[in-house]
Amino acid sequence: MKNTSEIMAQITRIYDEARNALRSDLLAFATGNSRPPASRRADGTYAYPELRLKFRETDAPAPVSRAFGRLTRPGTYATTVTRPRLFATYLEEQLSLLIADYNVEIEVGRSRQEIPFPYVVDGEAGAVLAGVSPLELARHFPATELSLIGDELADGIDAFEPTDPMPLSLFDALRTDFSLARLEHYTGTNPEHFQRFILFTNYHRYVDEFVDWAGANLGKGEYTALAGAGGLMVTEHTPNARARLSDTAWRRHQMPAYHLVAPDRGGITLVNIGVGPSNAKTITDHLAVLRPEAWLMIGHCGGLRPSQKIGDYVLAHAYLRDDHVLDAVLPPEIPLPAIAEVQQALAGAAEEISGTAGAHLKMRMRTGTVVTTDDRNWELRVTKTGHRLSLSRAVGIDMESATIAAQGYRFRVPYGTLLCVSDKPIHGELKLPGQANRFYEEAIASHLQIGIRACERLKAEGDRLHSRKLRAFNEPPFR
Repeated sequence: MKNTSEIMAQITRIYDEARNALRSDLLAFATGNSRPPASRRADGTYAYPELRLKFRETDAPAPVSRAFGRLTRPGTYATTVTRPRLFATYLEEQLSLLIADYNVEIEVGRSRQEIPFPYVVDGEAGAVLAGVSPLELARHFPATELSLIGDELADGIDAFEPTDPMPLSLFDALRTDFSLARLEHYTGTNPEHFQRFILFTNYHRYVDEFVDWAGANLGKGEYTALAGAGGLMVTEHTPNARARLSDTAWRRHQMPAYHLVAPDRGGITLVNIGVGPSNAKTITDHLAVLRPEAWLMIGHCGGLRPSQKIGDYVLAHAYLRDDHVLDAVLPPEIPLPAIAEVQQALAGAAEEISGTAGAHLKMRMRTGTVVTTDDRNWELRVTKTGHRLSLSRAVGIDMESATIAAQGYRFRVPYGTLLCVSDKPIHGELKLPGQANRFYEEAIASHLQIGIRACERLKAEGDRLHSRKLRAFNEPPFR
């Protein structure tokens, strides 16, 4: 089978049959205590579809220079698939590259992984099952087993038997469904609304600016809708769209997300991750399964150089990782390379939005090392940490950027950071209320515009955005 439309149709059919059977049997059990037939589990009725690719290397493949869509050795590759409609464009793209460049055979069938019942419980089913104990459901239906979910492949840990097929993608269906459910919980939005270019921020005022700009630009170009946490949905040109936020339940969600939607999912998602490396790790752990094209941090930082001014920009080209949340899986001595295409997009966007270049731009934007700490009150230990900061030659300090960059490195997602100086604690310029308000009013709008324009520039890069410097020695073929 080499027609990607037929492949996706077969994957979708198997998934729908499994999901519908599981959902129907759950409802029957909840309403009439009718246990599912034992044959359901035995014959794979509830199983995810599996995509298998066989590469015999009987013909020499065409030279492939891209970072993904590459087969390095002959054999059988496989992965399980969930939510095929959500991932259809991504899967068809990856399969098309392999079919075009390699002599491969592709098969679709039922896997040995079953869909856990929590991933089909929504709407009507959720209401009906509300009074049934999850432990009781787990006696009769497949449940979430965390021991079967992990990131061993992404982290380069050999957790596979020699007789197992080689992995076709970084994430299987169990890991993906787990993260899709967590994304909806944390961000308050449907995973289908997430776009392929993601901006992270650590202050809600960026959300106000983003929602206003997005609402005002609907109907003017490729963007067709603005979807957001707590039920925000705007589909037509809407000035002052931030006024709609008060009518939504966004405050119920820890890291609310807002999506400027394009038909090809090539729009922009903004996530307010709040403060701290733990939040940064949590959201990127789950966003990674969507295989975004890039994610960028555009939050605030403390300026470390006396020559910096409040409102200046910091373009990170290196990171000092004092966040510690990833030390067990990505030791801090592992360098995080700057992604040239991302750096150029951010610098070019800064020139375009600020209207300055060269020496004039350098007066406003410093390029250098950003320190990410897990200590919100690092200023109180500056007599002990100051020497380390000086040795690093750092120009800014925050609590999220290096975590996001490290997660991009870990999950092969291009990353970058452009921060705005909100205070200079070690030089006596603290973030006081009046000063903060003036800074917010003057700097946030232009800073956000740089992030948006950088995403648009990165979209124009296409496949060139993805760098082989993010790929390990033995990678799965899919991006």
